[in-house]
Amino acid sequence: MIWVNGTLTAEDDATLSVLDHGLTVGDGVFETVKAEKGELFALTRHLDRLTRSARGLGLPDPDHDLVREACAAVLAAQPMPLGRLRITYTGGRAPLGSERGDAAPTLVVALGTANRRPDTTAVVTVPWRRNEHSAVTGLKTTSYAENVIALAAAHRADASEALLANTAGLLCEGTGSNVFLVLDGRLLTPTLASGCLAGITRRLVVDWTGAEETDVPLEALADAEEVFLTSTLRDVQAVTRVDARTLPGIGPVTRKAMEIFADRAARHSDPV
Repeated sequence: MIWVNGTLTAEDDATLSVLDHGLTVGDGVFETVKAEKGELFALTRHLDRLTRSARGLGLPDPDHDLVREACAAVLAAQPMPLGRLRITYTGGRAPLGSERGDAAPTLVVALGTANRRPDTTAVVTVPWRRNEHSAVTGLKTTSYAENVIALAAAHRADASEALLANTAGLLCEGTGSNVFLVLDGRLLTPTLASGCLAGITRRLVVDWTGAEETDVPLEALADAEEVFLTSTLRDVQAVTRVDARTLPGIGPVTRKAMEIFADRAARHSDPV
């Protein structure tokens, strides 16, 4: 069941205009929220970021009460132990081209099953750069073609994620994750000024572990003692291979971050 503009309907019956601006020009924002045993993790933080992204595109603020109502309806209709709930908010129906029309924004909430990610994974670096000076830097927009291309390259290299630098050559982020690394015993993660997304899990890991936000050259991955990724569905996931370099299993700093996150998240389903 999918919630589309106020109506809960079966997937095969859910419809949007082919002239929706989110489809024609990618004029939309979204959030992915972890649904576990009927509860949404960190929903308040996700809604706040949805609003920041919408404002960044010049869209009206989404109605948080309405989004919560839609989320609750979709969750109630599809009980599952672990799911990926997707909130999509677009510019609505508009003329062909970049200019918006007068229609109200489109709101879609959908839920799909999710599998628990393994504790470890492999990543590769890719040659494309994040533009930290872009008008949409830091916004979670529906324009994800760059990520699709980079992630496909990672899969061809038997990795689950691609890491990108920014135009200054600094480590930025993955296609759907933030990255942390241990250098000389210090737990570091790129600053938001690098152009990375302000990940919900990233923020919680920084707050709960005391990780340092700092500029990190892409080349630092070659010297890192430990590397891990964070995201809504990964939580904290250790990296055991970066390109051709193999790292030992789950290092002590990464394991501690995993344990802290699992413990705090279990006690605070909506940390604010």
